[in-house]
Amino acid sequence: MKSVVCGSFAYDNILNYEGKFEDNLIESELNNINVCFLCPDMRREFGGCAGNIIYNLVAIGADAIAIGAMGMDAGPYLDWMKKNQINTDYIKVIKDKYTAQAYITTDKSSNQITTFHPGAMQHANEIKIPENDSITLGIISPDGRDGMIEHTQQLIDMKVPYVFDPGQGMPMFNKEELVFFTDNASWVVMNDYEFKMYNEMTGYTPADVIQNKKTLVITNGEQGSNIFTENKKLNIATTKVDNPKDPTGCGDAYRAGIMYGIMNNMPLEKIGELSSKLGALKVESNGTQNHIIGKDIKKLL
Repeated sequence: MKSVVCGSFAYDNILNYEGKFEDNLIESELNNINVCFLCPDMRREFGGCAGNIIYNLVAIGADAIAIGAMGMDAGPYLDWMKKNQINTDYIKVIKDKYTAQAYITTDKSSNQITTFHPGAMQHANEIKIPENDSITLGIISPDGRDGMIEHTQQLIDMKVPYVFDPGQGMPMFNKEELVFFTDNASWVVMNDYEFKMYNEMTGYTPADVIQNKKTLVITNGEQGSNIFTENKKLNIATTKVDNPKDPTGCGDAYRAGIMYGIMNNMPLEKIGELSSKLGALKVESNGTQNHIIGKDIKKLL
């Protein structure tokens, strides 16, 4: 069984702010913001939703390919993927654009502010998912707007079930488009804040999403996650992290666990446990693709 990961590839420029964002904001002046957060240190990491998801998938032994676009500065990222045995055959390089760039600032309460330049990812729609009978699962994660729509339609035409993970790309779409993604998906995954936004935009509740044998997953950081089906609701505890370093990318690691679990017909409880442990493992490392899969995760596979 093979999965296809559709989404963004980006360079993450990660900064840590040693204070709290809220201490620099005046509530009555939120419509007139002019603030600067001094961040002494910065790291540049390989990232993007598709990049992070497939890194975790391949690391835990899944057969997966990724669909996405990079820019003229793609060389180091492509070398990194090849070093980690990740297939790069369906990564298109756009020579007059930069690879997408994210500037992610995290305060000491783990709140994040992200500025994102899409760059080459806006050309993702130019890449076609290979019509390969071995592909049995897809994921639509944040990417260029046209790419997300095109790749969803291709999976529908191929009769390949997919996970819909709109993430921070949700504001690009209107109600009808979000309903299109959701109604044709087999699984829908969002964090708590994203689902509240989704509910406001579509009017869909969890009960609406899970009709016709769909599964909905809502993650909520330290509060754990919930998995909804027509027959049950599971509460998945967050795996304890003794030495948290960087939350960036933990949601993508969680989604890789979901993909692996679906591909291997794992029970929902075990999918939740694997996903939670992958997310926690990522939090213990700086960057989104620097963690190593340990024995505690391998024994779940």
